[in-house]
Amino acid sequence: MPRVLLTGGSGFIAVHVLEALLKQGHSVVTSVRSESKAQMLRDTFPDASKDKLDFVLVDDIARPGAFDNAVKSDPPFEWVIHTASPFHYNVTDTRKDLLDPAIIGTTGVLKAVKENAPSVKRVWLTDETQVITSSFAAIFSATNGNRPGYTYSEKDWNPITEEEAIQNPANAYRASKTFAEKAAWDFVEREKPSFSLATVCPPLVFGPIHPKLQTLDTLNTSNQRIRNMMLGQMQDEVSPSGIHIWVDVRDLALAHINAAERDEAQGKRFFVTAGYYSNSELADHIRDLMPELEGKIAKKGGEFPEGGHFEYDNSRTKKILGVDFRTLKEMVKDTIPTLQAIGA
Repeated sequence: MPRVLLTGGSGFIAVHVLEALLKQGHSVVTSVRSESKAQMLRDTFPDASKDKLDFVLVDDIARPGAFDNAVKSDPPFEWVIHTASPFHYNVTDTRKDLLDPAIIGTTGVLKAVKENAPSVKRVWLTDETQVITSSFAAIFSATNGNRPGYTYSEKDWNPITEEEAIQNPANAYRASKTFAEKAAWDFVEREKPSFSLATVCPPLVFGPIHPKLQTLDTLNTSNQRIRNMMLGQMQDEVSPSGIHIWVDVRDLALAHINAAERDEAQGKRFFVTAGYYSNSELADHIRDLMPELEGKIAKKGGEFPEGGHFEYDNSRTKKILGVDFRTLKEMVKDTIPTLQAIGA
């Protein structure tokens, strides 16, 4: 089994990637920002021995050379899966809090591997594989709105500019994903490293949490919608859905691993989505599964837009990565108990 460096291992997506890697028998080293994060992961996976799960501290991914030591390993790494990047709007400085960590962190990993891990190879190829988590934010054009009739796929890029990026945190997040992914592809084109690159672009990511790693206040942004409904915070009206496509975090984790191990995935972007959803549907499933919330979650709001919305093409993901996506109801059913475990 390939030895894997997983960056940002305590993050919502990363911990599911970590869980899937460990179940498959991989040896994983994951970067964390602090020893306390490492201990949380040890507590989450108590059966993983040190040779199967180890840690390297990277306190600031935007610092030059942050990953230079992290990429060095004996035995050497064969895969690098880079997920460390912020997704939140609680920022005071859009460049420092969102843009720099995403862009510098991504190119920093690529540069560190090229310069400090030249002998690293994939199991099935002569290259190392880098799988980078991007986002639908790097594909979607917010300025075009719902865009009825248009089909988004891996060919699309968000046209956001640097000037627009610094206007507000929402723009900065979308730009951070767009600029970071473009920088990664530019790096590979310019530097011609020995490793291949694949990127994974998910939309809203829902799914079960690991209770030892999160609290109600630190949930990933998408799961906060489920939390708020469970806590009766949408009693008058269900909030707008925003983006009307989603993916279960467990399916996304599998997509990361399949992107790393499949020859035909190398050098490609993957738009990983299970399909359409609305907050109204989310509310319906929660009420069905939790009858005690009847009357505490509104039955209006959160619907699909009246004028329609864009379409999506996830055929590349299905064909090459072979992901069999879970349903929205299955995701909600599995997520509710994990949120109840932390007080929802």
